[in-house]
Amino acid sequence: MELPALATVDQLGAWMQTEPDELPESAALVLDVASRIVRAEARQSFTRGTSSALLYPHDGWAVLPQRPVVSVQTVHQGGQLVDAERWQLVRDRLRLPNDKPVTVTYTHGYAAVPGDVLAVVLTLAGRVLSNPGDLRQESVGSVSVTYAAETIGASLAPADRDLLARYRKRVSVVGLR
Repeated sequence: MELPALATVDQLGAWMQTEPDELPESAALVLDVASRIVRAEARQSFTRGTSSALLYPHDGWAVLPQRPVVSVQTVHQGGQLVDAERWQLVRDRLRLPNDKPVTVTYTHGYAAVPGDVLAVVLTLAGRVLSNPGDLRQESVGSVSVTYAAETIGASLAPADRDLLARYRKRVSVVGLR
């Protein structure tokens, strides 16, 4: 399923302090690519949607991969529907009756893109549009402009990665018995 861009061309125009119709025709494509990069880094879709996930509980708990979890529609174990009285949703985790694999269908995502995520998408898109030739330095007469390494290519700066880190699912190490 193709997800929509996390920001609009109108938002990008406002972010870059220009009219949206003054942006290059590629602005929508750049926003789409920036959104994909942000989603890949955060490992979250951010937009509201319904997904199914195969989960392997440990000590009766399973973590749903997309957040925030809005609701759980169904839990299946061994091809059978698990009664809602036998499982409990606690934030992004399910309390289950045992450790057998389950398939969970659930609704997740934000009603609106979080501000810090929107800022990262718009900043990345703005960098790409401001330096489409991936120049490191350019000079015209006595004027010289040097671009920071982060402005070269469609990549996230360390500060962008730091902002997105809180959205990544945390992994814990489990000891074997």
